[in-house]
Amino acid sequence: MTSPSAPTSHLTGLRGTRYGEILLITSQAGQLTAVVYNTTGLNDCPPATWRSLDPRELAKDFGVPAVHLNGPRFWTLDQIAARATGEVLSFGGLDARRVAELPIPPDLDLAGGRYYRVITIRRETEWIFAAGLPVYELLTPDAKTYVMQAYSHIVDDSLTLDSLPALGDSLHLPQGWRYRTRTPDRDLTLRAAAGGAHVLQDEPQNTTCG
Repeated sequence: MTSPSAPTSHLTGLRGTRYGEILLITSQAGQLTAVVYNTTGLNDCPPATWRSLDPRELAKDFGVPAVHLNGPRFWTLDQIAARATGEVLSFGGLDARRVAELPIPPDLDLAGGRYYRVITIRRETEWIFAAGLPVYELLTPDAKTYVMQAYSHIVDDSLTLDSLPALGDSLHLPQGWRYRTRTPDRDLTLRAAAGGAHVLQDEPQNTTCG
């Protein structure tokens, strides 16, 4: 894996790589915002270190109202090109880099109840899926396609890359939605538009982008 060392970074060899995210949640003028720190390119989110993190203690350490732990996760893409990267902080011994900001709608529950709901994350990123390797997609009735960028062990730690083709059998998709696996014959690149990426999650908290 290529380690990011400049304001513009390019990470390769990511498919199947484990990572975690720490969200520092702040409030200003009544608007909640999650500042997202990601371990990719710095470490593989060691299980023992991740399990030792205490959100309440981290919130005290960083002087924020709350902290949300998002992970562990595993990339289902192959490369990430980021036009802007931020500071690296240590969270209980786990290094993570600032990668994005998420304005939190008032009725969004980060711990659940948000599935199949599109949210916008402020970031400058390209996600690249290599030709000849499978991608996992959600298709909506209005012809939108969301491609899985990462699967999660938050809910189901038995998920693997090999199990993803059958994932659709266990999802409770909204009316008219479909899950499919396909293998593109050319690299598939998804770009954040105007500094924003549109993402959603399913019940196992796998993340898709579109």
